[in-house]
Amino acid sequence: MIKQYETVFIATPVLSESQMKEAVAKYIQLIKDNGGEVVYEEDWGLKQLAYPIQHKTSGFYYLIEFKSNPEFIATLETQYHRDERIIRYLTVALDKNAVAYAEHRRQVRNAKANAPKVEEPVVEAEVEAEVEEKED
Repeated sequence: MIKQYETVFIATPVLSESQMKEAVAKYIQLIKDNGGEVVYEEDWGLKQLAYPIQHKTSGFYYLIEFKSNPEFIATLETQYHRDERIIRYLTVALDKNAVAYAEHRRQVRNAKANAPKVEEPVVEAEVEAEVEEKED
């Protein structure tokens, strides 16, 4: 029986961008190799941790939403546990309400990303102040 899951992992902050992409690619490929289907992925970036983990105060967060057999979750979490780049992880099964919410969240995020950028009007006093600063 295929179920939908959401997994978030925190990678150590000492990784370079290419190392982080390599770690993400490893887990996405692991999901695909085990008959899973990646529905959505999102890079949350470098964030401060609520408390130190392994003497680190920040970490790279990454979310992967996927469909898979329930037996695969043990394999995925074993790989997280063995990978020294991963300092924390959490995988949850999504029920029908959570799947609907996740779909709605993606649509809202895409709508915001595709919305035209509106530039704020420049106040003349601000422009004059900048010109005066440059003249001094």
